[in-house]
Amino acid sequence: MADTQKKQSFLHGTMLLAMATAIVKVIGALYKLPLNAIIGPEGFGYFNTAYDIYNVLLMISTAGLPVAMSRMISQASSLGHYRQVRKIYNTAKGIFLALGLTGTVLMTLFCKQLAAFQEQPDAWAAIGTLGPCCLLICLMSAYRGFFQGQSNMLPTSVSQVLEAVCKLIVGIAAAILVYKLTQSIPYAAGGAILGVTASCLISSLYLGQCFRKAYRNLPATDEPVSSGKEIAKGLLIIAVPITIGSAGLQILTMLETKIYMEQLKTYLTQDTANIQKGIYNMTQTIFNMPCAFITPITISIIPAITAQLTTKEFSAAKATGESAARVTALISAPCAIGLSVLAGPITALLGGYSGENLALATSLMTILGVCILFNAAVLLTNAIMQSHGHVNIPVINMFVGGIVKLVAISILTGNPHIGIMGAPIGTLLCYLSITMLNLISMKRALEQAPAILKNMLRSVLAALIMGAAVYGTSYGLTQLLGPDMSRIIACGVPLVVGVVVYVLCAVKLKAITREDCMLLPKGERIAHILHL
Repeated sequence: MADTQKKQSFLHGTMLLAMATAIVKVIGALYKLPLNAIIGPEGFGYFNTAYDIYNVLLMISTAGLPVAMSRMISQASSLGHYRQVRKIYNTAKGIFLALGLTGTVLMTLFCKQLAAFQEQPDAWAAIGTLGPCCLLICLMSAYRGFFQGQSNMLPTSVSQVLEAVCKLIVGIAAAILVYKLTQSIPYAAGGAILGVTASCLISSLYLGQCFRKAYRNLPATDEPVSSGKEIAKGLLIIAVPITIGSAGLQILTMLETKIYMEQLKTYLTQDTANIQKGIYNMTQTIFNMPCAFITPITISIIPAITAQLTTKEFSAAKATGESAARVTALISAPCAIGLSVLAGPITALLGGYSGENLALATSLMTILGVCILFNAAVLLTNAIMQSHGHVNIPVINMFVGGIVKLVAISILTGNPHIGIMGAPIGTLLCYLSITMLNLISMKRALEQAPAILKNMLRSVLAALIMGAAVYGTSYGLTQLLGPDMSRIIACGVPLVVGVVVYVLCAVKLKAITREDCMLLPKGERIAHILHL
């Protein structure tokens, strides 16, 4: 296999995906920020309502199967069973396509009923336009699972960038064109969604081309170890619990929207509730940007740890988990503190808000910023337990956290003095609960549990020092230039100060080790620059 397909190390694969994620997030900002200006908070709310429903069907279709596929292919590859790899892929693809077709039919044919269920009947156009993505994303997930199981993250990375570029061009153009032709915000939101559908099509075509070449080059000298029926059973044993957990949490998120919209409408008009939902959705978009950088770590860690456990390298598996914890904290901690401290300038710049809308966005973003660190811990600990074969435990913990979230949101948003602020508070309580449960579960379930908190602590300390420096810089600028200073200056100057302070503190506190650097491309040079 070494002759036919390059194997990247865990952190090498993570770096490839992280670089792609950085590009995707920049392009995503170029997509969603002008989109928010084109269709307004109300239209952005319709856009996100479609995504909420799509994500439920998407989680059912793709949450567990790629993990199961990645684990099984990693095991087969590490033992040299390449015919087994082919059989796993073909079996998984059949399941993917069946689920994707079901999701597409549901979203396309029942778009009006789904929109009414979400208390936003005008979102039907966006929901229906997004329907075909369910089938396309399932096809893409089959390809990505094949590559990720062999620790080849390059096709996934390139496809994500292609997807983002296409979404930007088609989505913005369609939103502007449809709005000019119809003067309808709901139809314009549907036009924006068209970019997402087109991007999935382009990405699936690219991945298909990469797959055909890699599939042909797989050695075929051995016999499959398992039958198709046995493989399907193995896939489902791993996938079903993960899918139930992920889809269940997404369903709870969809119910969250329904709950807080119903509560808000008891003391607000429909239009005001829609606008507040749109503002909250925009802050969630900003919140999701740094969270997306954690996903490459979880994607890379599952096949890496699985291969190490398959070959009985238990200490190496523990070390990989701890390395992942350090990298996770190195990314998530400064994002969490930075977004909380600079919530006002960031939402003013990226959301274009002012007045009461800016005050609301600032408060929402401050709480969601803190959520980033706990969300990162949840994603990491879920991946570690899944790679060890404990797929049921994260499901139970996520359900507990989801229930905490719904109860908190129902109580808090029903209070007019708290209002929609109850939604991010409920989210924070949810991630905090899951993090604590996961850490306790890992201690009990794993013989050599990685020390997660210990390996995240130094980055958190560095981020807290950075936060103080950022706050001081922001306060000083306000005193010097006044509150009406340029939004770019209000964001940019504290951000630059924060980056410099954080890098210095992270190096001084040894938040990342020389061993971590050596797993990266040009690692020796990076370690030398950082004096590790």
